Amino acid sequence: MQLYNTMTRRKEEFTPLRDNHVRMYACGITAYDYCHIGHARSAVVFDVLVRTLRHMGYTVTFARNFTDIDDKIIVRANENGEDPMALAERFIQAFYEDMDRLGILRADVEPRCTTHIPEMLVLTEELIAKGHAYATPSGDVYFRVRSFAGYAKLSGRDIDEMRAGARVAPGEEKEDPLDFALWKAAKPGEPTWDSPWGPGRPGWHLECSAMSDKHLGLPLDIHGGGQDLIFPHHENEIAQTEAATGTEMARFWVHNGFVQVDSEKMSKSLGNFKTIREIMDAYLPETLRYFLLTKHYRSPIDFTLDNMDEAEKNLRRIYTARQEMAAALAGTKWAGADLPAELATELAEQEAAWEAAMADDMNTAQALGHVFNLVRLAGRIAEDKALRKTQGAKTAWERIQADLDTWGAVLGVFTQDPAQFLAALRDTQARRKGIDAAQVQALLDQRAAARAAKDFAASDALRDQLAALGATVKDTPAGQVWDVA
Repeated sequence: MQLYNTMTRRKEEFTPLRDNHVRMYACGITAYDYCHIGHARSAVVFDVLVRTLRHMGYTVTFARNFTDIDDKIIVRANENGEDPMALAERFIQAFYEDMDRLGILRADVEPRCTTHIPEMLVLTEELIAKGHAYATPSGDVYFRVRSFAGYAKLSGRDIDEMRAGARVAPGEEKEDPLDFALWKAAKPGEPTWDSPWGPGRPGWHLECSAMSDKHLGLPLDIHGGGQDLIFPHHENEIAQTEAATGTEMARFWVHNGFVQVDSEKMSKSLGNFKTIREIMDAYLPETLRYFLLTKHYRSPIDFTLDNMDEAEKNLRRIYTARQEMAAALAGTKWAGADLPAELATELAEQEAAWEAAMADDMNTAQALGHVFNLVRLAGRIAEDKALRKTQGAKTAWERIQADLDTWGAVLGVFTQDPAQFLAALRDTQARRKGIDAAQVQALLDQRAAARAAKDFAASDALRDQLAALGATVKDTPAGQVWDVA
């Protein structure tokens, strides 16, 4: 597999360090608010990476942390008049609810900052002993950035230029404006833990260094997160980890791109901040997940309602094809020749191309193109009167369904029961358009009675009423099926 390595700024052949075992760490949330679409993208990217590696035959141990004590948590808790630890726990549970709906697999290890204080104290003491960190009279401990020769190798920044624009804030006891906090002395009303430098709490960057080493061991095969974490978080992780251990922190650094909203950077100040929950109030969770797969993970992606509608349309197309293939496979008497050689070749080419797309730096956008190539092939077979009831059609459809099962399991989409998904999609669209599903059903019941009584004038009038509500009706052997116009 080829993976883009942020450290080397190029795609490289990925192989795990230890036999077939991949040890991967991704930075999780700071638990002070509901997750937004940026969190969703990062979660989907690393979920698909884990699934892809396992699909390729690797054993994967995936760790994703929770920051459950931090300045932001303390500020929000004070605003709410709430205990910081209770607030963090509440938003960790909200994270699980959101991620479960998005189909995100639970990480194998989910460490929390507050349960790894001893490991962070040991790491800090090691850095002080080696001259890479220093304690201040007030009880803060800082990392001495200029003591680590490789600082900024991930981000490529010039530390002299950074130094020129940096200042030491009043009351700080830093030797250098670039130095960052490993341990923060206690302030009134904040949660604290005992340390050799007095009561306090860890700095943000320290936790990932301590937890990744404890649970996975160094060097990690893959360390991941959003592009916004490259500097300062991941840069600082590298510095403190490698300065303390003398060991490379991670062999591959993988970062997902930003999410924009209507072509603008998402921010609360612009009023375009989108939480996962707000989006899932209007769209099915799978629609959001699918949308996030439509661009290469390193590229920016633009969240718009038009793009979400397009994702919905594409999912409908895939699920409808799956439903139609399933119906044909269940209700056809097969005869005649097996799969023509040219179709067998076309299937094999698409299967190989899908695998190649995922092995090429996890190109989900390209992989989805091969999904639609199979959908189109299934449709061509259905339209071919000479082929559609032959053993060859049966073989092709069974193979396409099996491919979609396998590919869907890796991507985390189009694996639900088609009828259930399509009904849920219809109901979601109806709700967005203000269509009263109960009113539609009542009219459908009246129309069914009219048709049973052969009162076709009444049936047509009811169809018109349904159309006026925004509902279309299709009569099938199994009864009336309605959809949003």
